[in-house]
Amino acid sequence: MLQETFIRLLGHYPGHQALAGAYWEEIMTQYTAPQRHYHNLHHLRQLLEQLLQIRTAVRDWNAMLFTLYYHDIVYDPRQQDNEAQSALIASERLERLGVPAAVIQRCTGQIAATATHTLSADSDTNYFTDADLSILGQGREVYEQYYRAVRLEYDCYPDDIYILGRKKVLEHFLSMSRIFKTGYFHSRLEVQARDNIAGELEYLQG
Repeated sequence: MLQETFIRLLGHYPGHQALAGAYWEEIMTQYTAPQRHYHNLHHLRQLLEQLLQIRTAVRDWNAMLFTLYYHDIVYDPRQQDNEAQSALIASERLERLGVPAAVIQRCTGQIAATATHTLSADSDTNYFTDADLSILGQGREVYEQYYRAVRLEYDCYPDDIYILGRKKVLEHFLSMSRIFKTGYFHSRLEVQARDNIAGELEYLQG
């Protein structure tokens, strides 16, 4: 489903015949890198499933699909600018493809928003960042698989450093008045997400 959706998306733009194969190969290579235990193709599939549920509410579906494929194209736990670097790659690839500047701007703005997942004035951005966080509101077993996979991605850090950083992230989510900005995701996932996060914090505290 991921490849078919991507190739169909590129088909809307003039450069697709020359670029589609190389672009998909790049996405495959990046998202199947051995250190990607969570931010991989499975994450993209899960995210696409979430986005398809709210497609009719999305104003620029093509921009959102580009965001899906490129939002984690760069993912290095040792770096602090993954979102900015991912947005830069997206901008370069889409410009070569012949995507209109307005669509590129929406895509890169949505990618940048995944750095904080805070409320945006743009509804599409809120839908995307909510979908990106939807793993937080899944059942306890799925959530535990998620946070264990994230720990594997950060295995370059010792436990004490990782736990300190992870607790900061989780406490930030709990401090939000709403983790999920849109009514759709808030009504379905907010309660479970807060319960999951509290459970992980308890686990980290030993």
